[in-house]
Amino acid sequence: MDVATRKKRVCEGVDRLRDTVLRISREIHAEPELAFEEKRAAALLTDVLEKAGIAVQRAAHGLPTAFEGRLGSVDGPCVALLAEYDALPEMGHACGHNIIAAASVGAALALHDLEIPDGTLPGQIRILGTPAEERGAGKELLARAGAFEEVDVAMMIHPAGVNLVSMPSIAVAEVEVRYRGLPAHAAAMPHRGVNALDALVLAYQSIAALRQHIQVTEKVHGIITDGGQAPNVIPERSAGFFYVRAADRTALDALKGRVEACFRSGAEATGATLEVRWGEAEYAELRRNEPLEVAFQQNAEALGRAFFPFDKLPAGLQGSTDMGNVSHRVPSIHPMLAAAPLHCMTHQSEFAEWAGSEMGDGAALDGAKALAMTAIDVLSDEDLRTRAREAFEGAGPLQS
Repeated sequence: MDVATRKKRVCEGVDRLRDTVLRISREIHAEPELAFEEKRAAALLTDVLEKAGIAVQRAAHGLPTAFEGRLGSVDGPCVALLAEYDALPEMGHACGHNIIAAASVGAALALHDLEIPDGTLPGQIRILGTPAEERGAGKELLARAGAFEEVDVAMMIHPAGVNLVSMPSIAVAEVEVRYRGLPAHAAAMPHRGVNALDALVLAYQSIAALRQHIQVTEKVHGIITDGGQAPNVIPERSAGFFYVRAADRTALDALKGRVEACFRSGAEATGATLEVRWGEAEYAELRRNEPLEVAFQQNAEALGRAFFPFDKLPAGLQGSTDMGNVSHRVPSIHPMLAAAPLHCMTHQSEFAEWAGSEMGDGAALDGAKALAMTAIDVLSDEDLRTRAREAFEGAGPLQS
């Protein structure tokens, strides 16, 4: 069976699976779950895969809400399709991870249907459920446990307000800070207290001043998660949660030191004690792969998608993803498919509404088709795999 016929058949397969793909997207959207807590979503996805006849390992690679399924032949190259399904606190799927899960699982199901009649897949498909993208860097934890060993290419799509061949991405580190002071009556004896909230507010203001003197690719933002216990008590404790971002992990390390100095300044000014807890895993910048991006774009354009030129994006328009960590280990792509109007950005409540709309459904279906077709390209075309590997190796030394 030639490549064109395989692509035609997987697109027809996604159409046949339309109800299943959209049920996945809508059910996950309706019941958002936070990072590492995605029990219902993981159960839904693994149930669907197993019902289709794909053997699935639940709680894969040491993460309770991760999973892994495999299909095809172990004798050929391996393509990993990555599914995300965690949500944001209070905003639900304002990043549209329900669409990501539906697209990747839909692609795997269509490729499985292609495989069943005559073993026509010239390689292996690995469908990976990857929890905790919004917080905790789940893909990095999976990678450390060996999830991407023997994988030749990793792929996923992400919904957005525009079609892009890649996500503009920078590195990020998570940090929690806690200050401990001394309580006292705020009116009668404030001089006996040490104000932990003042310490955090001073640190926050220091970070605000720091923002004037960092690169356009560097960002620091955070929230106060504990601001004291009662207004008539000098706050004994305070806490905050911050993200520190930079163009790459080298720049990130330097910026982390400057931010930590801001935290220390609050403690030194007030006499409070400080505890700084950096996240277990950092998010790396995304390493792009042009040969794979071109293949995906051509497949998505065949479905009627028009792509905005990546080099025309406004300066400073970046996010972060733990797919970046995968892209430092294997050739990877992270294209964006429009699931909302251009004016609507992710991490807004309005985007969550679009993620559960007919436009979001369209992104899930087109994403499944484009991923499946690109997987066929990778499995069938040795030259594409070679060029993808050369582009990956030419991007610089691996960072672990």
